[in-house]
Amino acid sequence: MLGKHLLGIYEKALDAEDDWYQRMAKVKELGFDFMEISIDETDERLSRIYAGDEEIYRIQDAAHKAGVFIQSLCLSVHRRFPFGSADPATRAKAAEIMEKALVFADKLGVRVIQLAGYDVYYEPSTDESKKRYEEAMFWAASQAARYQIMLGTEIMDIELMNCIRKHLVYENKIQSPWYKVYPDVGNISAWGIDPLDDLEAGIHSIVGVHLKDTLCKTADKPGVFKDIPFGEGCVDFVGCLKKLEDLGYTGPYMIEMWHKKGQDDRANVRAAKAFIEEQYRRAMEA
Repeated sequence: MLGKHLLGIYEKALDAEDDWYQRMAKVKELGFDFMEISIDETDERLSRIYAGDEEIYRIQDAAHKAGVFIQSLCLSVHRRFPFGSADPATRAKAAEIMEKALVFADKLGVRVIQLAGYDVYYEPSTDESKKRYEEAMFWAASQAARYQIMLGTEIMDIELMNCIRKHLVYENKIQSPWYKVYPDVGNISAWGIDPLDDLEAGIHSIVGVHLKDTLCKTADKPGVFKDIPFGEGCVDFVGCLKKLEDLGYTGPYMIEMWHKKGQDDRANVRAAKAFIEEQYRRAMEA
């Protein structure tokens, strides 16, 4: 817990060589309430949504035995297969992945699927790609409604979705209770956008908050959106946490970080968690 908030850890913070039982045991040992599972660009993690029920039951059993749960799913694979692609086959794959991910999440008991707010990533963004992305969000929200699973758009490292206000343009058009926002205070901060103002603008749509440090984009330097150790970046964690508390936010927080081979994942996660707990303590006293 972080105060009265559920606190989660990103799967990629832990050693990828662990099996599900080892991974879930670490989540519990390190003091987290839940883990956010990853379906990313790798074939290995993408294959999870095509797995049979036996594999899903194995994941559930590991979580149950450890006394934790999987509350959210980070569906970043749409960076590889984007909805806005000029290639019809890629768009068809994006839709297939969305449908498979919803079924997977439904069977696993996942409540929130975090969508990557990319129209495209490895090809040029155009008016047409943005239009295709918007149409796909209408469709994705309608499919999520069938399973009563929340879609939360992540604020990203591209201008299309670099703040909550930009997500709200789509949300206000789509008008679905199943299409909301999952902001990353690190990504918002890296763009030089005031995260306190942006959080206030979207408070009634926030279904979860990523906690991550970043380096701010400047006139002569690009922003750095990942792998910045906590406390060495530009994010005002005390200010963000206090603002969310003042706004009455009661949802979960999730620490986002990445394990590197050869490192001690337990030690790194413990240090990150201790840092965030101290920021929260300071925020509550501010």
